[in-house]
Amino acid sequence: MKTAFIFPGQGSQSVGMLSEASGQWPIVEQTFAEASEVLGYDLWQLCQHGPAEELNRTMVTQPALLTASVALWRQWFVAEGRKPDLLAGHSLGEYSALVAAESLNFLEAVKLVQLRGELMQGAVPAGEGRMAAILGLEDADVVAACEEAADGEVVSAVNFNAPGQVVIAGAAAAVDRAIEACKAKGARKAMPLPVSVPSHCALMKGAAEELAKALDEVSFNDAVIPVVQNVTASVCQDRESLKANLVKQLYSPVLWTDSIRTLTGQGVSVAVECGAGKVLAGLVKRIDRNLSVCGIETRDGLDDALKAFK
Repeated sequence: MKTAFIFPGQGSQSVGMLSEASGQWPIVEQTFAEASEVLGYDLWQLCQHGPAEELNRTMVTQPALLTASVALWRQWFVAEGRKPDLLAGHSLGEYSALVAAESLNFLEAVKLVQLRGELMQGAVPAGEGRMAAILGLEDADVVAACEEAADGEVVSAVNFNAPGQVVIAGAAAAVDRAIEACKAKGARKAMPLPVSVPSHCALMKGAAEELAKALDEVSFNDAVIPVVQNVTASVCQDRESLKANLVKQLYSPVLWTDSIRTLTGQGVSVAVECGAGKVLAGLVKRIDRNLSVCGIETRDGLDDALKAFK
């Protein structure tokens, strides 16, 4: 039996996240205190009390979710959990995976994801970008709808989250046209998402160029635990490849369905969702019901995961 840890990305945050965990495990607030020192504000206070509008700002959400994941990863070893065989993270979660893989230093990662959020937010003026969720349509049909709707503007399928669940992103008007095209092709639901940053599409190429400069100034190591990366859905350990794929990830689709299939293809039968919420567990159920997923943000969840790993 092989095991994996999977790390969530944006959308898993909520005011009050990890409050139960912090009451039981001192390492949670200790980890947030480390991040707060780097960020220059009290990240734990913001995560616990909001306001939600501030927590949902991209440059705040990203360090918050990274820190939550790293705190639970640390608690796993306090509880004498063993290292998994493989790691993967959804979008932002890939940074958490690289910290767990000892490829990237935690505090360096905090600075990077804060910058990543700032660059993403600044890449497209407010109101000019959009994302939308398309449910109940084949991947190829979503891709075709985006091609039909583009009309010289950017719109593309950017998150292949699960069979029948794809997110598109791009210029606001083009996304609106693609929503109608998806409906015409029989989508069960096609709806705009309440985000202002059109992630993982060509509009992020300028941000990716700036991120590449920052990544060049950070020390990366080869991963001690192999990581399945979003851009390729393949296993990687080489530091230069890991870093290059982080740049591409900003303007390329997140191949999450294929990433989970890569994990199961490698023999993984038990995975731990290491972070706030249960978003990834829900997606995994749609991709492969034979892959068991445990969350570890509660004591019961942690105990279940420890038993599953044994």
